[in-house]
Amino acid sequence: MSNTTDGQGKKAIVIGAGLGGIAAALRLRHRGYEVTLLEKQNQLGGRATVYHRNGYTFDAGPTVITAPFLFDELFELFGKKREDYVQFVPLYPWYRIVFADGTHFDYGGTLEQTLAEIRKIEPADCDGYLKLLAQTKKIFDVGFTQLGDQPFHTFWSMAKCAPQLMKLGTWRTVWQMTCKYIKSDKLRRVFSFQPLLVGGNPFNTTSIYSLIQYLEREWGVHFAMGGTGAIVAGLGKLMEEEGIEISLDTEVANVLVGPPPGRKRSGSAGVAFGVMLRGEKRMFSDIVVCNSDSPYTNKYLVSSGNRIKWTDRRISNLKFSMGLFVLYFGTTRPYPDLAHHTIILGHRYAELLRDMFNLKKLATNDLSLYLHRPTATDPSMAPPGCDSFYVLCPVPNLLGDIDWATMGPKYRDIVVDELEKTVMPGLRECIAEDFYVTPSHFRDNLNTLHGTGFSIQPTFGQSAYFRFHNKSEDIEGLYFVGAGTHPGAGMPGVLCSAKVLEHLL
Repeated sequence: MSNTTDGQGKKAIVIGAGLGGIAAALRLRHRGYEVTLLEKQNQLGGRATVYHRNGYTFDAGPTVITAPFLFDELFELFGKKREDYVQFVPLYPWYRIVFADGTHFDYGGTLEQTLAEIRKIEPADCDGYLKLLAQTKKIFDVGFTQLGDQPFHTFWSMAKCAPQLMKLGTWRTVWQMTCKYIKSDKLRRVFSFQPLLVGGNPFNTTSIYSLIQYLEREWGVHFAMGGTGAIVAGLGKLMEEEGIEISLDTEVANVLVGPPPGRKRSGSAGVAFGVMLRGEKRMFSDIVVCNSDSPYTNKYLVSSGNRIKWTDRRISNLKFSMGLFVLYFGTTRPYPDLAHHTIILGHRYAELLRDMFNLKKLATNDLSLYLHRPTATDPSMAPPGCDSFYVLCPVPNLLGDIDWATMGPKYRDIVVDELEKTVMPGLRECIAEDFYVTPSHFRDNLNTLHGTGFSIQPTFGQSAYFRFHNKSEDIEGLYFVGAGTHPGAGMPGVLCSAKVLEHLL
């Protein structure tokens, strides 16, 4: 596919080399822009960086690929094939969900495989599941297919689609919609946990996000051989081939705003014309695209004098996603009975989520955990005869009063104990390599406000038009991609945000 030329002769700076920033850089380059990608860390990927420790490979961030065509598109922009850079393989089950009583549910695969799993728990819910799936398809057809890559930067853009969304009952929460069709408490948990994958509480996340279920059903769940880091490496190679300038270990101090030489203000709005780096170096451009966390960027990279709508007070009133405690570890023995992705649910569900999201209270027992075992699919990610893991535990963000410097080592032991009791007997004796990150890491190294794992929550009042706009409401030439802006967190969301950027340009 040949490049378009509407950006010919123009310069673009992209702040942040997460998947949203990488996708934005490639789409801008395809339009003819001279693109410079700036990244604070020493490698590409943002949350999707990689750790290598003594023969073990650990993906730092997302591992679930639910819309592989969104990656394919980035290579196809330049007439290339994604398969020549990175290989995707389908998974089954997508997730194994282990309940507190020791029983489990293998989620995913064919429709009949899913119905067979439902019958083991509550046969009467098979019909309800089919009705739920039909409803999620209707929401998917509107929320993803029609609107997932469309801008919501004007109220009219929201008003046009509001009747359709309201007709689909998207004022309900994910939990409410699941309960409408499913009667078993276990199955209600199975078919409502998906918002947690994008930073939302199923009990207050709009049921628009139920489309995740149909997204998984439509394309399945895939894994990249070599891990998500292999995707980033493939995209990095593509960027270098297409002449995108990449600058690592480069932190932006603020966005330069004002009437630059030769240009006048448009009305009362400021104009973004570049960035100031740490160390006072300036870089100039025609547009600035922020893949950095939207609340952080507005609060700290844009001076308050240039913010009319996104004031500090408005930002402080947002509902932020939870934080994450992530323990990475390698074992000297394999655990062949563990699936690639395992979700371990404790006895509590609504109470656990209330404590975490609303009360900012840290659970120290009866945990719910997300366990990733990439070596189930790709043994090369650990030494021979060994396994590589990470276990993710959702925790309160830094608005909670938790001293992670003190709690971190204690929580590591709590999580290991929980794994030993549930799905990994003898774990403590076979851990060969381990380290962890807390919400403090997300604040200090990934620059997320309050150390969130997914920026702001996907509530109804923080979705589409009510989310951070992809085109700044305050400053001309300033754009946003990534988890905090429309359409939201998760790999499909951040990749689609780059497509929204294209529509706006």
